[in-house]
Amino acid sequence: MTKNIGTIDRVIRIILGLVLLAAPFVSGLALFNSGIVTAIAVIAGIVMLATSTVRFCPMYRLLGVQTCKL
Repeated sequence: MTKNIGTIDRVIRIILGLVLLAAPFVSGLALFNSGIVTAIAVIAGIVMLATSTVRFCPMYRLLGVQTCKL
């Protein structure tokens, strides 16, 4: 896998991933009373953290996007 996620994109993904993982459990928002919404937020958070860890996003590859410098 060729890296296609740059530093700024990586930091944003880490922050967003942590927020999505924590929000259903600490926010108290009525939105997260639904199990489906909670599951979607947790899964999206895990995907964000995973893609930032490996610095590769399959969706970016399909779309031809690359935010890192070669």
